[in-house]
Amino acid sequence: MAGHNKWSKVKHIKGAEDAKRSKMFSKLSKEISVAVKEGGADPEGNPRLRSAIQNAKAVSMPKDNIERAINKSDKDNENIVEVTYEGYAPHGIAIYLECMTDNQQRTVASIRAIFNKYNGSLSKNGSLSFLFDRKGVFTVKKEKIEDIESFELEVIDAGAEDFESEDEFITITTAMEDFGSMQKKLEELKIEPENSGLERIPNNTEKLDTDKALKVMKVIDLFEEDDDVQKVYHNLEIDDELVEAYENQGN
Repeated sequence: MAGHNKWSKVKHIKGAEDAKRSKMFSKLSKEISVAVKEGGADPEGNPRLRSAIQNAKAVSMPKDNIERAINKSDKDNENIVEVTYEGYAPHGIAIYLECMTDNQQRTVASIRAIFNKYNGSLSKNGSLSFLFDRKGVFTVKKEKIEDIESFELEVIDAGAEDFESEDEFITITTAMEDFGSMQKKLEELKIEPENSGLERIPNNTEKLDTDKALKVMKVIDLFEEDDDVQKVYHNLEIDDELVEAYENQGN
């Protein structure tokens, strides 16, 4: 799973620096509402909803906002559809976008404009999906775990394919079909993840020099700022030098 550690690291950086809390809450509300539409309003029987609520709590989304998203009427949600878009950022970096929208024409126009502005290209759906594997990913703070070695053995027994420990986080990766069982295992252990969900992990990552990589990161940021884009995946290799340069931009 090349580059997964750095992939996780840049996710945490983005989460830590994102000052646009209202936009973050809006996207989380949309995920909660669509999860209810798909599998019902009971988190016990709806792993996707359970995960969405955990993720909302992890970023201190107010309880009232969570309840409002759960209780939205079917009429409020009937026009929202889930769509994906694929393309290439500058320098051949693959981009995979998961979106929720009530207006696909608006969404694709916005996405195409970002690709075009930065010398990228929007591709046909399905043309890049082979570059990513869909996996269950759970991020847990180490401070929540008393014995990391015992915890690792527990989650491996429960089906973890990968267990990575870095800085203050542990990242557990499962096969897509094992996502629900790992979710239940963590609940049994009374460990609430900081973040969990199905993610698209790159099979291999592409290394660029720092200046080129920062230009790609700019494109990724623009996609993440779009209201209709829920998640952005890419196969850019994220190393310590790039992380430092990204954090220091504008300083």
